Amino acid sequence: MLSPREGLLRLADRVLPLTARVPFLVQRVALERSLNRALAEPLGEGAFDVLNGHWLRLEVADLGLAWCLTCERQHLRIAAQAPVDVTIRGNWREFLLLASRHEDPDTLFFRRRLVIEGDTELGLAIKNLIDSLDPDTLPAWLWKAMQTAGAEVARQPVTGAVAR
Repeated sequence: MLSPREGLLRLADRVLPLTARVPFLVQRVALERSLNRALAEPLGEGAFDVLNGHWLRLEVADLGLAWCLTCERQHLRIAAQAPVDVTIRGNWREFLLLASRHEDPDTLFFRRRLVIEGDTELGLAIKNLIDSLDPDTLPAWLWKAMQTAGAEVARQPVTGAVAR
């Protein structure tokens, strides 16, 4: 019998691919507002200055989702297409493990569960930035949800390297 957490992960596996059908404009507005609000403190402190004048492409391979991000005037901006300097690709579960701190970023990259392509120096700077973010800057309910979901994903067997 499935535990409630396992059931939620199975539901997520079915529901999350539907997000690729959401129009990009809606994705952009929702992500920009959410990220700029949740990361206001580190943005204000210049933590994301590494992205000034550079574009990062985040690809969630198993969901068919991708966004290009940059930082302008201490705000994250998202585009569908941009002249990207670096791409970070992975499946949604690996990004959740990274965000929830249930897996070390170096381990995810070393095992090819997350992939950096392009300007690797910039990619490593961004990886280090993500790793340095203080979870206390996130809303408590969001951090708790990420921790709970990440713990369940961490208990699951590893599915392998990222698909291209």
